[in-house]
Amino acid sequence: MGNCHTVGPNEALVVSGGCCGSDYKQYVFGGWAWAWWCISDTKRISLEIMTLQPRCEDVETAEGVALTVTGVAQVKIMTEKELLAVACEQFLGKNVQDIKNVVLQTLEGHLRSILGTLTVEQIYQDRDQFAKLVREVAAPDVGRMGIEILSFTIKDVYDKVDYLSSLGKTQTAVVQRDADIGVAEAERDAGIREAECKREMLDVKFMADTKIADSKRAFELQKSAFSEEVNIKTAEAQLAYELQGAREQQKIRQEEIEIEVVQRKKQIAVETQEILRTDKELIATVRRPAEAEAHRMQQIAEGEKVKQVLLAQAEAEKIRKIGEAEAAVIEAMGKAEAERMKLKAEAYQKYGDSAKMAMVLEALPQIAAKVAAPLTKVDEIVVLTGDNNKVTSEVNRLLAELPASVHALTGVDLSKIPLIQKATGVQV
Repeated sequence: MGNCHTVGPNEALVVSGGCCGSDYKQYVFGGWAWAWWCISDTKRISLEIMTLQPRCEDVETAEGVALTVTGVAQVKIMTEKELLAVACEQFLGKNVQDIKNVVLQTLEGHLRSILGTLTVEQIYQDRDQFAKLVREVAAPDVGRMGIEILSFTIKDVYDKVDYLSSLGKTQTAVVQRDADIGVAEAERDAGIREAECKREMLDVKFMADTKIADSKRAFELQKSAFSEEVNIKTAEAQLAYELQGAREQQKIRQEEIEIEVVQRKKQIAVETQEILRTDKELIATVRRPAEAEAHRMQQIAEGEKVKQVLLAQAEAEKIRKIGEAEAAVIEAMGKAEAERMKLKAEAYQKYGDSAKMAMVLEALPQIAAKVAAPLTKVDEIVVLTGDNNKVTSEVNRLLAELPASVHALTGVDLSKIPLIQKATGVQV
């Protein structure tokens, strides 16, 4: 019996031993393996990246200058089967720190040996090339340990005698001198170039202004042409739109008219049915009862008519009888009045003017009453005159004119009557 062992991708599992003293070894990473109890042995080794900081202090360069160099290296155990087997032979059972120490010492040795072959300027000014050289020299040695150098960079380079600082100052002075010379030459060239540029700028500006004016004129002409064409197209489009709108409105109106006609036809049909229904309803509810009522009223009217005719005939007979009686009375009264007038005329003829005079005198009070009737509505009559004799003379004048007025009205001459002559003072 045994166990199933699993391992992640960041470590490797080594299973060794087996039945009958077998020396078979199984290397597994990121998978699983079977190990028998008692006769199989399992070990694990890390495959993670290890960060190292090799440091060489006071190492003399090819020029004899002591430098201190610090680097940073990233290494890991390789996963190829042969190389993994080599790494397991050398580091299996050791912790990560032990592995780091072995690789660190190897890198520091190669770093120290390479520093002795280079000058300070080569190390300081081209660190990448220095780091590449260290990586290329140390890679075969650590590779034989099953270790791979993933990266190596120079972190820091300095010395204790200020050689690098002096070198930097000299270089800085040279650079500053060259910079000043370059600035002066650049300013001179800049002034010359500026004048040339200004002249070229003016020439270019003149040509540009000319081209801009030409382009602007051409643009305005083209713009006017485009505007005219756009206006024409817009007017045509507007007209077409309005015509289309009018056609659509006409179609819509035609559809509305057709809808109204259909609705009107339906309404007429409904109204026709309603008229027929109403007619039938009237016949049933009004006409038939009305005909019966009319027949009844006709019978009543005929009876009333006969009654009225009979009453009228009786009333006419009554009126005729009354008229005949009144006519007989009038005739008798007329005959009596005629007889009276005949007798009066005979009397007047017999008495002559005296009879006429008597009749006029009888009528005078009535005439005077009629003439004075309007004066009855007057409360007071005031005669405005300053002479009392004048009032008397006016009254006498009115009395004197009275016979003439009576004669004009009746034809009777009152002046022939002695009493009247005395009153009026009129002499015949």
